[in-house]
Amino acid sequence: MDQNCVLQRVILPRDEDPLDVRPLYLDEPDSVHCHVASRRSTTVPPSAKVSFSTYFNAFPASYWKRWTTVDEVVLRLAVRGTGRVDVYRSRPSGDIIHIEGRYVRDADEWTDVEFTVPLKPFEDGGWIWFDVFTDDAPLEIREAAWTVREPLPPQKVAIGMASMRPVDAVIALHALGEDPAVLDVLGKVFVADQGPVKLRDTEGFAEAAALLGDKLQVIEQDNLGGSGGFTRGLYEAIEHTDVDQVMLMDDDIRLEPDALLRSNAFARAAAEPVIVGSHMLNLHSRARLHSFAEIVDLNTCFWRAAPGAVTDHDFATDSLRDTKELHPRINATYNGWWMCLFPREVVRRIGYPLPLFIKWDDAEYSLRALEHGFPTVSLPGSAVWHMPWTDKNDSTDWQAYFHTRNRLILAALHSPHDVKNGIVKHGLKLSLRHLLSMEYSTVMLQQKAIEDFLAGPSLLFDSLRTALPEVRRLRAEYSDAQTLPSAREFPPPTFDQVRAEALLQPSTSKVTTAKRAAKSLLHNFSSPAPDAAGRPQMNVPALSARWFLLGNLDSATVSTADGTAVAFYKRDPKEFRALAARAARNYRRLGQEWDRMTRVYRAALPELTSTESWRKVFER
Repeated sequence: MDQNCVLQRVILPRDEDPLDVRPLYLDEPDSVHCHVASRRSTTVPPSAKVSFSTYFNAFPASYWKRWTTVDEVVLRLAVRGTGRVDVYRSRPSGDIIHIEGRYVRDADEWTDVEFTVPLKPFEDGGWIWFDVFTDDAPLEIREAAWTVREPLPPQKVAIGMASMRPVDAVIALHALGEDPAVLDVLGKVFVADQGPVKLRDTEGFAEAAALLGDKLQVIEQDNLGGSGGFTRGLYEAIEHTDVDQVMLMDDDIRLEPDALLRSNAFARAAAEPVIVGSHMLNLHSRARLHSFAEIVDLNTCFWRAAPGAVTDHDFATDSLRDTKELHPRINATYNGWWMCLFPREVVRRIGYPLPLFIKWDDAEYSLRALEHGFPTVSLPGSAVWHMPWTDKNDSTDWQAYFHTRNRLILAALHSPHDVKNGIVKHGLKLSLRHLLSMEYSTVMLQQKAIEDFLAGPSLLFDSLRTALPEVRRLRAEYSDAQTLPSAREFPPPTFDQVRAEALLQPSTSKVTTAKRAAKSLLHNFSSPAPDAAGRPQMNVPALSARWFLLGNLDSATVSTADGTAVAFYKRDPKEFRALAARAARNYRRLGQEWDRMTRVYRAALPELTSTESWRKVFER
């Protein structure tokens, strides 16, 4: 089979994959267990029905119909034994339609079978898949694929990876290098090695490097964050190779190598250049789809799930066939850079990412591309496993600075709406919530972020190297930013647990919420209990660390979202008043200067994204 005709291979779990990934590849009844001989070969046992209506093996026909020139798809597979193969499709509603079936009887030799399915009815949604039925004998299947009759024009892809976690990076590089089909389309792999422990000193790196050969280039550079690391990959690929596509990829992922092949094929078939994003599967619960498609709401300038998108879906309990919400086509406006592919033309036309260090660079880049006529498609069936953001709380730690500053930059550059009043109101409310929660370091970083935004874009490139050390230095002065491994490191708490339980009851109305806020506010102007600074009143789990509980305490240990550490929060009325006054001044000034700052940032955009500006950063 000509590999340039393949859109999507039918694949099976690897030997090293945990069993909980199996529902992503095979939909098996509880009493049936197919024998998986390889990534491309399986045997359906006698008296069984097995479906390939799964996340990785069903064909997302509506996306190919909408965005590519493909007008029909051909399912090709080789079979041996006895059984029946039936092809089905779904409507956007999730209703299932049988298309065609074929019985294979006593095939002692491998027999090629193919089915042709037109994509005409898939404009608004729908998948295609096949099921296998057996009677008293098994049926073997191998080399199944969704294909086209005429080959797509071949295009090479380069990978840009920003690495701070060399052990994870080595695993990802090894997964890329061990698949011959991936190596065939891979032009170059650029790794911006930015961590204190280098890739070259990491166990397994030599083996991964040997698999990739001269396709791998590791570039050791200062820690320039995600934007500096990913931009280095884009820069090297565009300036120093002739590849047609560049894929950005996190290091802390577990890779399904076929995701690269599917993104590459989709971009090759696209009617017009599109950014091809991959989905995020939950690294800690492998059958769960965490992120399907996302948008930036330019009214509020926050990212969220796209309208109609399913989040945190567990394929182990609810199959694709049985989940109607997965069948409409969903439109994204950006895709996270855990894995995302860019045609060369997109980078040439819109420039490089902004020097934001971390956070919002992926969303800003896709919004800028969309303004130039290049949409983003989050492609089902192309995914990596990554730790979900719900398992961490990066809005309160050192990343709070970058969240705040970079969101303001994105809003100033891209929102067509008058958002300043909404940003000011939300920011003041958020500051009060953090202050009531004794999260003083978070409020301090948010205020520094506003002040740096108002200082203008001229220092953004310098901040790639200076912002993180400065943020860490400032945070070190606050007890809520200092952690120890466990609450056992502190004296036992003094607070009545029954009283705490009552405080955690959710508000039932706006009146109740207002009363709670007023009570917490009054409490924060009073003097703390004399012993609260030396002994926590409560040990508060991360899920219970809400302002309406913490706002009534004088101290507490609070667990981090990932459960690895605790911080000692201590109420300080003086710090509360000083930060509240600083927030009020900053948000008043932000509202007054917003219109001017939007003009300043938009005027600076060409320089901030230019080849020459980034070349200077990398040559330092």
